Amino acid sequence: MSLTATESIASIDDELSKRTIALDPGGYFIIYLDRDKDLICAKHFTNVIDERGLAVDPETGKPIPAKGKVVREASTIFQARTAKELCVEIFERSQPCLVTMLDHAAYLGREAQKAEWALLHQQEYIQD
Repeated sequence: MSLTATESIASIDDELSKRTIALDPGGYFIIYLDRDKDLICAKHFTNVIDERGLAVDPETGKPIPAKGKVVREASTIFQARTAKELCVEIFERSQPCLVTMLDHAAYLGREAQKAEWALLHQQEYIQD
C-alpha cells in the first residue's frame, strides 16, 4: 500500500524530528496559542550550553529537561497575529537578536507557520 502525499510528508517530518540538533546559546522559545485573543505567542528563555552540549539554567547551572514541565521565568514574551509578524518581532525588532543560529531561526519560522495554521483552522498546536 502506498502512502498518500500527506502521510509521506508526515513520515518525513516525524523522522527528521528525531535527529540530534545543536542548541542555541541565545536561548530557547516555547510557542503557544492564546485562542482568547487570537494570538501566536512565544516565550523566550535564556540558557547556557555546557561542555556536554546541554542547555543549563544560567542561575542554577542545572540541565533544563527537554520534556515535562519546567518552572522558569521567560526573559521576553512575544505576541503576534500572524507567523510573519511574530518572526519580525523576534528577528528584526529584538536587539540584539535572541537567535544566534540559522537552523534555530529556520525552526522558529516553521513553528510559527504551524502555529498560525492551527490558529486559523481551530486545530491543536503542538511544538515540535
